[in-house]
Amino acid sequence: MSAMSEEIFNAPKAPKDSCFSEHDFIQKEFDVDTFLQEHKKNVSLEKMRDDLGVYLKILRSAMIELINKDYADFVNLSSNLIGLDKAIENLEGPLGQLREEVMQVRQYLDDAISEVASNLDEHRHIRERKQSLHSLIRIHKSISKLSLILSAGNSIENPIKPDILERAATEFNQLKFHTSRCNADLAIVQNEKSAELDELLTAHLNQLFLNYIKGKEPAFLTRCLRIYVTLDKILDSEDVVRRLLIKPKIEAVINEANLQSEPLGLQGIYYKLENILDEDIKQLLDITLYPERALVKGFNFLVNSFWTEIEERIEEYLTCIFAPGNPELFHRRYTETLDFLSRMERRCGSAEVIASLKNHPQYTRFLKKWNLPVYYQIRFQEIASTVESVLSANISPSSIKKRKNSIDQDSFSLNATCVVCDCILRTWADNVFFSQLLHRFWKLNLQICSRYNEWCKSSLSQSWQVITINEISTVTETENPTRLEFLVCLYTDIEKLVKKLPSFLGILQQKFKNPDEKTLKLLEDCLTETIKSMEETLPLVTSEIVKELLSQSASHLKQISDIPRLFRRTNREIPTKPCAYVKNALTFLSGFHADYVPIFPEEIKLWLQQTLLFLTEQYMGSVNDVITSVQKTEESLRRLKTIRYKSAGVSSSEVQGVSDDEKIRVQLSIDVTNYVTLIKSLGVSEQDLPCLQDLTRIVKAAVKSRSELK
Repeated sequence: MSAMSEEIFNAPKAPKDSCFSEHDFIQKEFDVDTFLQEHKKNVSLEKMRDDLGVYLKILRSAMIELINKDYADFVNLSSNLIGLDKAIENLEGPLGQLREEVMQVRQYLDDAISEVASNLDEHRHIRERKQSLHSLIRIHKSISKLSLILSAGNSIENPIKPDILERAATEFNQLKFHTSRCNADLAIVQNEKSAELDELLTAHLNQLFLNYIKGKEPAFLTRCLRIYVTLDKILDSEDVVRRLLIKPKIEAVINEANLQSEPLGLQGIYYKLENILDEDIKQLLDITLYPERALVKGFNFLVNSFWTEIEERIEEYLTCIFAPGNPELFHRRYTETLDFLSRMERRCGSAEVIASLKNHPQYTRFLKKWNLPVYYQIRFQEIASTVESVLSANISPSSIKKRKNSIDQDSFSLNATCVVCDCILRTWADNVFFSQLLHRFWKLNLQICSRYNEWCKSSLSQSWQVITINEISTVTETENPTRLEFLVCLYTDIEKLVKKLPSFLGILQQKFKNPDEKTLKLLEDCLTETIKSMEETLPLVTSEIVKELLSQSASHLKQISDIPRLFRRTNREIPTKPCAYVKNALTFLSGFHADYVPIFPEEIKLWLQQTLLFLTEQYMGSVNDVITSVQKTEESLRRLKTIRYKSAGVSSSEVQGVSDDEKIRVQLSIDVTNYVTLIKSLGVSEQDLPCLQDLTRIVKAAVKSRSELK
């Protein structure tokens, strides 16, 4: 059929110069308007009409060829159809008769099937009635037999023997089986009698079970458990142990008075509860709980008898332990509870029993009673308020804990840093931290670090509060720290805290033996970001330290402008010693270097290099100004002297001696040389300060140019 369709729609090809293709007419979604709209853009309507006329002739020719090709088939087909209607009429009669006969046979079969089904239903009903009557007879015999067996025990105080009880259990199962087969015919009296026998059998079994538990007879205990399994009364056995054995003992342990009088508090109560397991039901747990030595399976006395009773009793009589108002007491009690639950899990003996304990509704409800979010909020208020109280105060001499003579490489020097570090460590303390609150305490650590970092930045813009004489009777420099000392302590404290932060992640790994790799990676990323943020503060502190050092040194260099006045028209001798301003400018830096270089050699070198870079550039500018001024003055004086000597008829060569300007240059050269020497004594080389070489070169060039002029 598909091949035929392809032949039908295989249109003849259009002429090459046509404005359309033969494929345009055989598309499934061919539309005349669309066809005209598309092709009239390219050719005129007259051209399209002519092309369509040509293609129409081609199609007519193709149709004639197709008819000629299949003409013989068309003729044969029409000849074969002659007389076909008469043949069909001849077949209609026999086919109709056959259809009626088939319908009649089908009706006979349906009637036969209905009759057979009815007979089968009647037979099944008779069989069920026969079976019910047989079961009624068996029920009567079982009731008589059970009554005879159970009457041998006389009373609950005189229980029957285990082997007889096993026979009774087997017979009772037979009774239950036959009862299920004849419920419709069973008399009310027989139902009541069966219920009485069930209660009597259960009572005997429960009493015998408790006697063997108390008597610690594992063999007979196992037989009793098997009887419970036979009777499908596993839940009944767990309830008996809970109500009659465990509950009285737990009531004597779990109460408010016992909690107050117990020396170990809640932990002591938990120990007593475990003693109940060890003393009263240890053999029962050994038989049923541990897979490697379980003699009877399907029982879970630890969860369904012991734990459920404990949880209900605690929830009713010890609600005070859930109160988080006293965080220390809450932490200790919750920790003791988790330890108790861990010991309970170790007693479970298998993953299946552990899962049943953790998935128990009362277990989940019990854990939700401990309001950890409220506990965290209390701890957050304690720790955050401590941090905020010290970071909200303005910086002052009291902010420094350790002076420069007591600073070391390990401990912090600022009170704020000490408080921040102590508060971070406090979040990980054994009496504060909970693994369930890891995400909250980790966030608090990051918040403390961020707050400390902001405090460091804000302290750089705060004014330094100097202690006045009215506040302290005897104030000296050693008793009143400077802002520079604070900045040094701040820089070193930030460095020490940055180095210490990774250790907090180590503390976390100690508390979690096998932390999740994904979680650990997230914590590392957070810590890395925090460290990066704090390290970005160090250059800001360095900038302030350099400013403080410059403020103590740069002012002395202004005295260089006084050098020309020292030598002009003063008849001073040629200078041989440096001026005092050079030493004064570097005295403070020398003291700073001597105080801190034994403790922080790398940092001191960095600060001095940056300070001396700015100081030397300023000094070089001042020297340039003085030399330029001297040169201008010297040129003016030289011209005046030349005019004067010419008018007096005296040759300039007759004038001898060293001029004042030369003395000024010599003094500058001596000062610069001394400046370079003093800088080297601070451990800073000329290679560290390129501008120092420029300064030396400028002075030497000035002295040399004057000598050449002579």
